[in-house]
Amino acid sequence: MKTGKWVVAAALAGAAAPIFAHHGVPSGHAVAQVAQATQGAQGAQPDAGLAQGEVRKIDRANRKLTIKHGEIRNLDMPPMTMVFQASDAKLLDGLKVGDKVKFRAAKVDGHYAVTEIEPSR
Repeated sequence: MKTGKWVVAAALAGAAAPIFAHHGVPSGHAVAQVAQATQGAQGAQPDAGLAQGEVRKIDRANRKLTIKHGEIRNLDMPPMTMVFQASDAKLLDGLKVGDKVKFRAAKVDGHYAVTEIEPSR
């Protein structure tokens, strides 16, 4: 008798699984549509993904700059003041302490680096 109950329970669970799978998880097509919509929205804004900040210190000899910044979404980082490595020394050209900037940061070789920077308008 106990075996019969387990067989019925297993059959019911097996029959219900496709229903949950069909309604609970988006299809690959739906996921692709969401990804395309997200990319389209980012493509429409030329500075999408750029963080806002203010240059606090520049160390040209070591290619470092300190930025007081807002949220950096791509790094899931809250607002704070921190030191970044410049991925290219040319990024520091024309910058001065106090400049308001928009910048892109990434984690490169275990360090946070500014990979793009421009004056805020």
